[in-house]
Amino acid sequence: METRLLEVFRTVAHLGSITAAAQRLRFTQSAVSRQIAALEAEVGARLLDRLPRGIALTEQGRALLPYAEAVLDRLTAARQAVDDLDSLDAGRLRIGAFATAVAALVPRALSAFRTAFPGVTLSLVEGFTPVLLERLSAGEVDVSVVSTVPAGPPDPDRFDLHHLLDERMLVAVPRDHRLAGRRTVRLAELADEPFIANSTRPEETLLGVSAAAGFRPRIDFAVGEWTGKLGCVAAGLGVTLVPSLAARGTPADITLLGLHPDDQSVRRVYAATVAGRSLSPAVARFLTYLRETARDLRRPDGAG
Repeated sequence: METRLLEVFRTVAHLGSITAAAQRLRFTQSAVSRQIAALEAEVGARLLDRLPRGIALTEQGRALLPYAEAVLDRLTAARQAVDDLDSLDAGRLRIGAFATAVAALVPRALSAFRTAFPGVTLSLVEGFTPVLLERLSAGEVDVSVVSTVPAGPPDPDRFDLHHLLDERMLVAVPRDHRLAGRRTVRLAELADEPFIANSTRPEETLLGVSAAAGFRPRIDFAVGEWTGKLGCVAAGLGVTLVPSLAARGTPADITLLGLHPDDQSVRRVYAATVAGRSLSPAVARFLTYLRETARDLRRPDGAG
């Protein structure tokens, strides 16, 4: 049954006149009469009695009217729901991000997005890149901000990767460290230093690229959280690598040193979405905010 026929029927019923309905709908009277006849043929019953002055609903017409109104109202609501999603007046956006991306990049983008589109419900989950990608694939998040891992970048056959920035590594040392007055440092100068990392296997840490190049750090303490790593550094228990995105959260009793260009390693940061899936309006717009924020962080006065 065509919804257009129901709309014509409802209009005639409400106005009590085929002539008035034709004027309201900008149809000819004969066009309205034909559509009423077509609807009567579909339902197999007479719906209107044509009177000298207007129309009257038959019993069948009175029975059909509330259902026609319900169908048309639901259709209007469905169209409005789609329009709200397209205009970002409603909907949801679920973001996943690795820890240091939550230090500045993602919160700044989320804040700008929420200001512009307060009707969209936002949520954020933090995790390691492999876990975030699996949650993305499972449909538990809509977009994940991830980074290259020792095994390489995310699989481009499974994920569309939207490059945001290349993140350089810094060395965190205690403020009274022998090298604290330097601007840059060579890894060879840290060969005898105890390192603090999230694993005792260098290839599984931010030191993975350097380890592959021949530098074998001495990892004395395996600490997963950044607050714990930096706490150990501040206490003089060792040094650690800090991604530049996390630099703004460094305590005052820690000094950050740049790595010499010959020893510098970077990790690429992406916003990942599932390959082959259409982007929702919210995801598409959020990607724009992520790119703008990443661009700001790459500026000399930014945090990255």
